[in-house]
Amino acid sequence: MARTSDADLKPPLSQNGLKCDDLKKTSCHSKREKNVPQTGVSSRQFSHDTFEQPPMYVAVMTYLGYGIVTLFGYLRDFLRAVGLEKCHVAQEREEQKDFTPLYQDFENFYTRNLYMRVRDNWNRPICSLPGPIFDLIERVSDDYNWTFRFTGKTIHNVINMGSYNYLGFAENNEDFLKTVADKLRHYGAGVCSTRQEIGNLKIHEELEQLVADFIGVESSMIFGMGFATNSMNIPALVGKGCLIVSDELNHTSLILGARLSGATIRVFKHNNMHSLEKLLREAVCSGQPRTHRPWKKILIMVEGIYSMEGSVVRLPEIIALKKKYKAYLYLDEAHSIGAVGPSGRGVTELFNVNPADVDVMMGTFTKSFGAAGGYIAGRKELVEYLRSHSHSAVYASAMSPAITEQVMRAMKCIMGKDGTTEGIRRIRQLAENTRYFRAKLKDMGFIIYGDDDSPVVPVLLYMPGKVVAFAREMLKRKIGVVVVGFPATPITEARARFCLSASHTREILDEVLQQMNEVGDLLCLKFSRRKRSAFPDACKGGQLM
Repeated sequence: MARTSDADLKPPLSQNGLKCDDLKKTSCHSKREKNVPQTGVSSRQFSHDTFEQPPMYVAVMTYLGYGIVTLFGYLRDFLRAVGLEKCHVAQEREEQKDFTPLYQDFENFYTRNLYMRVRDNWNRPICSLPGPIFDLIERVSDDYNWTFRFTGKTIHNVINMGSYNYLGFAENNEDFLKTVADKLRHYGAGVCSTRQEIGNLKIHEELEQLVADFIGVESSMIFGMGFATNSMNIPALVGKGCLIVSDELNHTSLILGARLSGATIRVFKHNNMHSLEKLLREAVCSGQPRTHRPWKKILIMVEGIYSMEGSVVRLPEIIALKKKYKAYLYLDEAHSIGAVGPSGRGVTELFNVNPADVDVMMGTFTKSFGAAGGYIAGRKELVEYLRSHSHSAVYASAMSPAITEQVMRAMKCIMGKDGTTEGIRRIRQLAENTRYFRAKLKDMGFIIYGDDDSPVVPVLLYMPGKVVAFAREMLKRKIGVVVVGFPATPITEARARFCLSASHTREILDEVLQQMNEVGDLLCLKFSRRKRSAFPDACKGGQLM
């Protein structure tokens, strides 16, 4: 396996950058392991993670809705083929008709006939700061969303319920941004070099030390792009002969990094410890396919908060399984760092676990810190290895100095190093907003997913027609929401995803809730069969802390 014991051993780094002593097979026939993983962690900590199922008729109507629009899609394709409807689809040039086609017709069926009809609900251009209130540029389409044109008008004062601005640091307050402006004047907007050449600035190293101190680990390394932090670093950590055990709902950046690594990938059911332990036990007992040699490394990949489900990782149980089977743990805290925990230090603080028990800690600065980029944190040996082996470190341009200062400003505020309690106030405000908003939606009768601690609040809409109608109706009421459907979600679980922020006032949330209540009644979206609370105001003082 990757390690020889659960103690804090420090064997030499392998060629892939992690400790990799020889795998030692263990017995798989413990009499205690019948139905429940013996992790030693009580499951009561996860009682707030809910995934309520809708009535059967909702699923039937959802499949029926997709069936109808698919049939109409084939009809429209027929009309285009015979020339009765104009075809806007990209096509092969006539002189290249004998070539292997670049555009496969069936592959574009969903985009052409389903997504295109409702495309006005996505990619809406904004023209202001993405704070709690923003402005949208009005656009219309004259050809059923194949193209758009701007009307020259602006939709002002739209409530923003979709941005990842969890702590409200995406702001334009001159007093708060003075140090950022100073760094912009001193260093300029960009570095124009990699950090291995002449792009390594003093403030980059200061931020890395600050991140390590904030998380509570030995060392860290920053990157200019959050997505690349996952996709370009995972291939440096594992490769052929290694096994990645990945949650089925992991982000695309994790999936891409796993595929690029060349490692074998196995997927366990979302937050399901039985499924995870079964895969780990099988991996230890059977080894690699055909040869049955021990895996060089086994890496468990999970997220802190899952961005589509709003669920929080069952971290203590996963750490227990990781130690039991001598595996490594890669934790993506893109949505959880800064957003959960009494002082914003993420899910390790939320569950009061030792950060040293997580081998690779990843996070981004694009959400709670109102900036851009990401980090990898952990043991010093790991970080030093990545400095010379990570594609993102070797080939990508260094982080902008102004962005670097923005991250430092926000992180110092959270840690109280700016001499104020503003950071803690924002963390508590986000916690209060999250509890309040979730409890109110449940009381109204909506089905929502996720943990009570999660500022990501998915409201299930299910049917494709309701998804479109909901987004358009909410915009009419000057509320900007993000709606998500197949293939980004399972076909029967289309949803609206709300992201809470510390910058949302109680008045803003009450306005959104009032409009949600009206739209829910108008479109018949209140599918929950749970008994509604008799005390709807009881949650107003609720907090995460």
